Amino acid sequence: MRRPVVGVIANTYRVEDRFATQMTGERNLRAVAEVAGALPLMFAGCSEITDLGALLDVVDGVILTGARANVHPTHFRTEPHPRHEPYDMQRDGLALALSQACVARGIPLFGICRGLQEMNVAFGGSLHPEIRELPGRINHRMPRLESGEIHPDPTVVFADRHDVNLVPGGAFATLLGCETIRVNSLHGQGILDPGERVVVEGVAEDGTIEAIRIADAPSFALGVQWHAEYDPQRNPINRKLFQAFGEALTAYKRTG
Repeated sequence: MRRPVVGVIANTYRVEDRFATQMTGERNLRAVAEVAGALPLMFAGCSEITDLGALLDVVDGVILTGARANVHPTHFRTEPHPRHEPYDMQRDGLALALSQACVARGIPLFGICRGLQEMNVAFGGSLHPEIRELPGRINHRMPRLESGEIHPDPTVVFADRHDVNLVPGGAFATLLGCETIRVNSLHGQGILDPGERVVVEGVAEDGTIEAIRIADAPSFALGVQWHAEYDPQRNPINRKLFQAFGEALTAYKRTG
């Protein structure tokens, strides 16, 4: 029997400021292959290239990865501002429709960082472009040197930085076997208002929404604000998430 296939969304980049490219981080692909036990299949985050229906006929699950670009504010009725760029409107158009389609068809869906934000917007929620500007919030962006440059050591960048309190008896607390976890933090944008079907499952110490599920989804439909793909091979929390995703993939494949 073939392994389940997971579609991993790519992001729009411009190499050498000239060549249009679609890229995704290798850690996402390794997490799918090594922990979820599936075959990762990167697809273009662009509806002009990727036919949504054809994609969903091929895959057994989808991962919406993190990305540098913010979701464009017009998707949640807010005016854009240059200081919140870059945006990736090609990915927006595909990812929002894809989130709804996966849930409707019962295809396992795992949103990570930007992916969680896309899931929220897809179901009518809103985002704040710089969550640290809200009263009482901490800086959730990646660590930087005094010079302003991103810290060169990935173990520092992706180190666990704050706790997340999980809803007792909720999907995450049940899956992970605990009600408090510690996670990394590498984002500026975050959820402001949850969407209609978005159930908040985990909240950081400062009130930032960190874990969600989609209500009444027939299969795995979870999102996390932290980068769970960084270390699921050795991090027990992130390993359980990808293993649960893998189990959902197998279950979906059997019914397909």
